[in-house]
Amino acid sequence: MKMLSVMLTTLALAGYGTFEVGGSAAVAQATQQSASTNVRHAVRYSHMKRHARTGSAAAQPASSSRPWLAPNELPYLGDPKTLPPPELTEVWSPVPMHVTPAMRDGSPPSDAIVLFDGTTLNGWETVKDGSPAKWHVDNGDLVVTPGAGDIRTSGLFGDVQLHVEWMPPAEAPDKVGQDRGNSGVYLQGLYEVQVLETFENITYPNGQAGSIYKQFIPLVNASRPAGQWESYDIVFTAPRFNPNGTLLSPARMTVFQNGILVQNNVTLKGPTVFRGPPHYAAHGDRGLMLQDHGHEVRFRNIWLRRL
Repeated sequence: MKMLSVMLTTLALAGYGTFEVGGSAAVAQATQQSASTNVRHAVRYSHMKRHARTGSAAAQPASSSRPWLAPNELPYLGDPKTLPPPELTEVWSPVPMHVTPAMRDGSPPSDAIVLFDGTTLNGWETVKDGSPAKWHVDNGDLVVTPGAGDIRTSGLFGDVQLHVEWMPPAEAPDKVGQDRGNSGVYLQGLYEVQVLETFENITYPNGQAGSIYKQFIPLVNASRPAGQWESYDIVFTAPRFNPNGTLLSPARMTVFQNGILVQNNVTLKGPTVFRGPPHYAAHGDRGLMLQDHGHEVRFRNIWLRRL
């Protein structure tokens, strides 16, 4: 077994990953029988890769630009007859819960919590004083009432998958930068994905639509022209804190805008702040917040799934 351990370590160093010997003596014996051959091929393959990187003529294939390996250059992991049975790597539990997808993309699946159904503001409150939300419903849309203040859900959430659709109003030509259809979607009331009309509107990139405000520039500008509906699909992992209030793990976020990836599992530096650097302070689950920035931005089809 000592020799087997050395061989498996050599395989790992040669780029084959980590190998474990199965629980039975038969598996161990079978692995040991093929390990010697595996090591020889691993060393040869690693030698070939080193020469290929350094441009050695002896190691160059007939066509130096081909992106594939010939059959005799592929890694050899042993005779299939002597490898462990495939059943040893089959995992049968836990069995995932069945969730019924929506018939239309963007509609809530069977396990979603619908936060706005197009009829009432039930479940929403004013952030400032906890009173019922004073935005208004128009033709099935939730519309910002300028001056009424930010609103949040009365329900508290941690890790979520969130879907929200929004549409900035048509603004006068002299409205530019951050003064065009400005609002925000705040996970846990703290971590903002910017809402802004930025199809052809120039502003600082870490403040345009699709940005994690003042932290991360979107990978691309996926915005549509003003007057058209936009969508965000957000996967949010809430931060964790130690019992003494220090940060255990920061928040992370992935964002799709109109089906296009604009934030790829970014690690947040802290809650959104307008001035200065962000920093974490311990908190638990909190409500989802929508921002009143003085523009009549519309929202619809807001739902989430707890993760």
